[in-house]
Amino acid sequence: MQTEGEVRMNDQGADKVDILDNETLRKKQVKELVQQMTLEEKAGLCSGQDYWTLKSVERLGLQPIMMADGPHGVRKQIETKDNLGIGDSEPAVCFPTASALACSFDRELLYEVGEAIGEECLQEGVSVILGPGVNQKRSPLCGRNFEYFSEDPLVSGELAAEMIQGVQSKGIGTSLKHFAVNNQETRRMTTSAVVDERTLRETYLKAFEIAVAKGKPWTVMCSYNQLNGTYCSEHDFLLSDILRKEWGFKGLVVSDWGAVSDRAAGVKAGLDLEMPGSNGSNDRKIIDAVKNGDLSLEALDKSACQVTELILKGMENRKSNYHYDAEQHHQLAICAAQESAVLLKNKDCILPGKTNQRVAVIGTLAKEPRYQGAGSSKIHPFHIENAWDSFVRYSMDVEYADGYTINGRVSKMTQEEDKLFHEALKIASDKEVVYLFAGLPEGYESEGFDRTGLSLPMNQNCLIEALVQVNPNVVVILQGGAPMELPWADKVKGILLCYLGGEGGGAAAVNLLLGKAVPSGKLAETWPLKLSDNPSYLYFPGERNTVEYRESIYVGYRYYEAAKKTVRYPFGYGLSYTSFSYKNLMINHSEYDYGDEIVISFELTNHGTVKGKETVMVFVGHQSDQVFLPIKELREFQKISLEPGETKKVTVILDTKTFGYYNTILKDWYAQPGEYRIMVCSSVDVCHLSDTITIHNKVQPQPNYAQICPSYFHLCEGNLRIPDQEFQSLYGSDLPESNLVTKRPYDRNHTLEDVRHTMIGRTILLISKIIAKKYSYGSMEEEKMILSSVMEIPFRSLPSMSGGMVSEKFLEGLLTIMNGHFLKGIGIMVKKEKEK
Repeated sequence: MQTEGEVRMNDQGADKVDILDNETLRKKQVKELVQQMTLEEKAGLCSGQDYWTLKSVERLGLQPIMMADGPHGVRKQIETKDNLGIGDSEPAVCFPTASALACSFDRELLYEVGEAIGEECLQEGVSVILGPGVNQKRSPLCGRNFEYFSEDPLVSGELAAEMIQGVQSKGIGTSLKHFAVNNQETRRMTTSAVVDERTLRETYLKAFEIAVAKGKPWTVMCSYNQLNGTYCSEHDFLLSDILRKEWGFKGLVVSDWGAVSDRAAGVKAGLDLEMPGSNGSNDRKIIDAVKNGDLSLEALDKSACQVTELILKGMENRKSNYHYDAEQHHQLAICAAQESAVLLKNKDCILPGKTNQRVAVIGTLAKEPRYQGAGSSKIHPFHIENAWDSFVRYSMDVEYADGYTINGRVSKMTQEEDKLFHEALKIASDKEVVYLFAGLPEGYESEGFDRTGLSLPMNQNCLIEALVQVNPNVVVILQGGAPMELPWADKVKGILLCYLGGEGGGAAAVNLLLGKAVPSGKLAETWPLKLSDNPSYLYFPGERNTVEYRESIYVGYRYYEAAKKTVRYPFGYGLSYTSFSYKNLMINHSEYDYGDEIVISFELTNHGTVKGKETVMVFVGHQSDQVFLPIKELREFQKISLEPGETKKVTVILDTKTFGYYNTILKDWYAQPGEYRIMVCSSVDVCHLSDTITIHNKVQPQPNYAQICPSYFHLCEGNLRIPDQEFQSLYGSDLPESNLVTKRPYDRNHTLEDVRHTMIGRTILLISKIIAKKYSYGSMEEEKMILSSVMEIPFRSLPSMSGGMVSEKFLEGLLTIMNGHFLKGIGIMVKKEKEK
């Protein structure tokens, strides 16, 4: 007689067989369809029909399917088509951004958010959502950090995998992005990231590897930038050798919008789909390359098969007249924001507050919250709940004052600022608690440009400093996508970090402030005391067209611990309204062979009077005199919910294969034999339980120069870095050419920014400013984002990014004119017009 568990196991096995059968049948169908296509049809499938839609082959029954921007909601555009978030989009629930969600450390939550986004895609007829993004937080200055999860690749990869599975459980594809080493917005479409192989594998590819293995995304999106001198859109080692051959990725590789440099080379390297379409110009290049033997028909067939299979998946999973429950999704957004917020300070237990207190709510952001980032991820929210309205719903004795303006950068106090400043001080002076909402304006961080510092606006810092002089009970609620410098942190009594909490962020913040919910978020990135403490400080964003990753594997907490840098808040830090204790660590063995699993267990107790959640983190450390290694690295995490007084036994399984570093001689992961310390922590700097195990490994490779510890890394004024001479020796003659010059001859890879000093460049700049002003609708922040993004576009991308308004011949003529051959350039343009 079978048990219920056995029945479920058998049913799951049957489901897997059905899935395999379906996949086998689809592969066969795809192959048959592609065999029936003409060369022109195959080439045509490899680029989009327009900004968001794939091409169809009607005679074979292949219908167009749609992609849409993500990753924290669905941005399906209504009329205007762009990748900058300029045009309006259909209403959708705006969930917290990745920078916030990562602080939840909650796999189940990420899966639920993914499910909700998948359901919204079904309603909108979207087959693939562009996200999640798992690029590493190399520097807090990256303008797009709000879209990325963590400084730790394990956290990024695991949470991304859950979101991918959630979305795809609804029959909607995802696009894991931006592959790879896309860690800045400055010159993002042309810069070359110079990274040694070990750093590449351990730091910048690991999150992708985890997400591909566990999430199995339908698509992976290649990034704009170059990697060691080769554009990622035509990087054979990246797209074919690593992604497909090593990791076993079976899906489609799509370009970021406008990322293609050489289309035929891209197909050869494994780039299946170019987005947006190039109005046929790149299709023609593929056809010509096949005909002249530069591109094999087999390579084109592979890409055509990938696109065909994606179209079939999209067609199979459409649901006409599907409608999601918007209110249910909105409540999930509030829950997600609550789970993700991080309590950074709670002196004298000022929180949770009480509804019968006399309260001042200060700050424009309490009424006009910053709840998402700017750029391609900008969602038209279903319903925004701000903090002020949430306070009012509790019928509290509460007064409000703006306190400051948030319309751009303020360098000195204007008359308007001074008035708002003193109104806030007057209201706050006699209250029991002051809740001040502060944070980064949209103009401080966005897709399209990087931050210039970590400071809050001057008017906000001044207001906080003044408020604590008139009332000691100040709680600051922070909104923003990345770390900030907090010079007043020791003077206020409470700090609640909400990051960019989505449309429900205001309601979530008030629930947490008043004890209707208990904070459980922990930092997924280190907050330094000041910008110059960051390991990439000397090398970000690089010079001209090259950025050198000289800090190597020492990113985030791996650096701060090794360099013994004091930080404002360490990785994993976060307070609660309750307290937890750890005890009785048990490890199943004391010695293991490399590749064995380790089973550890311990008891976790909630000692408070309220239900709470604790994220437990298991770090592993190994010290070596042969290879440079971080002091410890995160190897597993779990979020545990406990009732008041409850104790749970927590069991964690570790794979010793994850303990290794990437050995560049073996071209594989390798763990040195010896002692390893297992540390059960609540944050990177607070270890509750630990023990030592021994790992045996029969393989004994000789370390190469790039892995020897003593001479390789230098500690220079507290900064670990690779010295100039040694950095050059890592690459030798293979080091990419340093930079593109910004003078003649100009070519397709120069950006509009590179030529702004020329007559044509000044004209382009003027037109760009007019476009930016027109589509920013009076917002200085939007205008800055649009102008920065446009000026970073390389000439090669104009045919696709302009929707065909700029032809290849026009572009050729324009570059010819810019290189001093006016009549010849005009002749090329005129010839093209006559051909039309």
